[in-house]
Amino acid sequence: MANQPRSKRGQSPNGSELVPVLAVRDAVHFPGLINTLHVVREASLKALRSTMAGSRRVLVLSQRDMSVEEPTAADLFQIGTLSEALQAIPLPDTSLRVALRGLRRVRAVNVMVKGGSLWAEVQEVEEIQSDNIETEALMRACVECFTRVVQLNKDVPPEALQGIAQIDSAGLLADGIVHHLPIRPLQKQDLLEELDHNKRLSMVLNILSREQQVLDLNSTIHKRVEKELGESQREFYLREQLKIIESELEEREDRIGETEDYRNRIERSGMPPEAIERALLELKRLDRSPPASPEGMVVRNYLDTLVNLPWATLTEDQLDVQAAAELLEKCHFGLERVKDRILDQLAVRQLRKSMRGPILCFVGPPGVGKTSIARSIAEAMGRKFVRIALGGVRDEAEIRGHRRTYIGSLPGRIMQGLKDCGARNPVILLDEVDKVAAGSQGDPTSALLEALDTEQNSRFVDHYIETPFDLSAVLFIATANLMENVPAALRDRMEVISFGSYTQEERREIGQQFLLPRAKEENGLAPNDIVVTAETLDRLIEDYTREAGVRSLDRQLMSLCRKAARQVAEGAATPILIDPETAQRYLGRPRHARASQDLDPQIGVAWGLVVSEAGGETVAVEVSLSEPFGSRPELWLTGNLGDVMKESVQAALSSVRSQIPEAAKAMDVHVHLPAAAIPKDGPSAGVTVAVALASAFQNRQVRGDVAMTGEITLRGRVLPVGGVRDKLLAALAAGKRIVILPADNAPDLEEVPETALHQLDVRLVNTAAEAFEIALM
Repeated sequence: MANQPRSKRGQSPNGSELVPVLAVRDAVHFPGLINTLHVVREASLKALRSTMAGSRRVLVLSQRDMSVEEPTAADLFQIGTLSEALQAIPLPDTSLRVALRGLRRVRAVNVMVKGGSLWAEVQEVEEIQSDNIETEALMRACVECFTRVVQLNKDVPPEALQGIAQIDSAGLLADGIVHHLPIRPLQKQDLLEELDHNKRLSMVLNILSREQQVLDLNSTIHKRVEKELGESQREFYLREQLKIIESELEEREDRIGETEDYRNRIERSGMPPEAIERALLELKRLDRSPPASPEGMVVRNYLDTLVNLPWATLTEDQLDVQAAAELLEKCHFGLERVKDRILDQLAVRQLRKSMRGPILCFVGPPGVGKTSIARSIAEAMGRKFVRIALGGVRDEAEIRGHRRTYIGSLPGRIMQGLKDCGARNPVILLDEVDKVAAGSQGDPTSALLEALDTEQNSRFVDHYIETPFDLSAVLFIATANLMENVPAALRDRMEVISFGSYTQEERREIGQQFLLPRAKEENGLAPNDIVVTAETLDRLIEDYTREAGVRSLDRQLMSLCRKAARQVAEGAATPILIDPETAQRYLGRPRHARASQDLDPQIGVAWGLVVSEAGGETVAVEVSLSEPFGSRPELWLTGNLGDVMKESVQAALSSVRSQIPEAAKAMDVHVHLPAAAIPKDGPSAGVTVAVALASAFQNRQVRGDVAMTGEITLRGRVLPVGGVRDKLLAALAAGKRIVILPADNAPDLEEVPETALHQLDVRLVNTAAEAFEIALM
């Protein structure tokens, strides 16, 4: 039998039962009783989880040494209790609280490690039962003595007597009594190992007799001490009791005052009937809870949040389109199409007297004024302004709030912003909505949908507030860097307003009119303490701040003003002139100086125009040809290209091979886009790749002053792309003078500033062959 394979789960080869082991310390479990155990150790958790999915049987063994953290077989007693796991409740710290019912005494004959937990083969142990007069006498004596111990020891619950009196088995009676006695675990283990029922009863009776003597002596000592207490001691205790009673009465009066204060605040808050009913229900809970209880603190925080929300507080709108136009013109340079659309929206609100309207979404690179425009809208309307940064938000509770079942729960960001601003109709800016993503804690997009949808947001439910709140009066404005990254469900509810890159002239005017005066003020300079020439501003824009917006220009002007402030503090004469040479001495060498070879003609190198989160950029596409290493020519793509761009390169190669005879020869083609650390994707580089391939196959140079964009088909047709304004401004900043553009993008040239169009030679093409004629020398 020993060599036969295991026949079924939970049975060892020799036929004995194989069960997981729970090692316990400071406790001994007995058969016939239900025990609650807090399981923390990883090995015990694994053992318990494995048996909960199967037979639910587990062997409880006590440790010999209570200080051992990871016990082995040598650290455990052999005799234990085979138990049944009735229920296992998971706790927040990954531990389990399990209810065990002892079945019978067993012996662990072989303890082994299996799957990271202890398992044991168990064998039945035969108990020696007796049913004679001596057994009856011992049972009665034990019950009588245990009754006296329960009367003297307040730590033993009186309910224990009811169960003990109904037991008619000598062994179960002894186990039930010793289970309730406060004795050492080793004594309990000796009783567990005693198999003779009469001997076990005798041991229990001895323990009960000693416990009764100790309790009788303790009672006698207490009575003697109370008797010896003099009148002064009794008076002292009475006075202390009186102080406690008076203190409790004062706390009760304070509680009554607190309850009435909350009731008055609830009545004045303007809550709807549904919210008032909820608040009064929580107020009753607060009145019933102890003063310093954790539950009372949770209820207070909840009521404070409820009464501080602006349920009925509205700021009066100042819908004056003419005044709004003057404010936008005063605070923002350029952005004429954006201002025009915003004024249209304000005019509609002024005529309709309605708070509803489309959700505006400002899309554009960083630093072009999206946030500042939203703040100006709030100022023009006379509303409070709340900015909610959504970058990196992956938890739905950030928007909808945490349920109050969790410790430290809070309302969502929308409700928190309303509470902080104190008005129900602010302008809420949802900044960087394209950075929202689904995570393990849910999808924040679903919560934003409820808040932004005009058909639903009149009854927006925050998980913490647990009652509907009307968001229909809120003017939501969203911002994003790339519209492609905004979730489709949100795009459907938004009206997109594009913010393009600034031209060099616009940056110069913004720097002179807005950024420089603010930099002077923030650095403690008077308006005439420093003079920055127009030539210096141009040098900063060209060589130090290659960007779509004006953030870097603002930082450079701040640096210049700090240097000037130091000179003024040291006693230098004013005004301090900042010319280009002085600016370079203060700021160091130029960071974006244009390399001369960028404009030189090269073979296999073409310049493409792309749009990223930072605006338009120029990207070089390099192509190298070599003899094939294997039997078939291969295409190598490097530069951290996305799937869409890889397909665009493959389409461009097929198109070039169908148009140029030299491209039909078997050659390995390597296409590379520099700056491999930056991910690149999109179809707009198709015509650029085609030009670089044609240059490499025909050994013709590509003009260095030409930049291009456009998607290409297998038949060589050039398709339109987006971001034309940003791409043309990027080409101008990079020193390019000729831009190849798809002919279908001709209407997009209306968005490009006239000053930029005058400096660029825009060539509209329909096919790749036309692009080859323009770009190849």
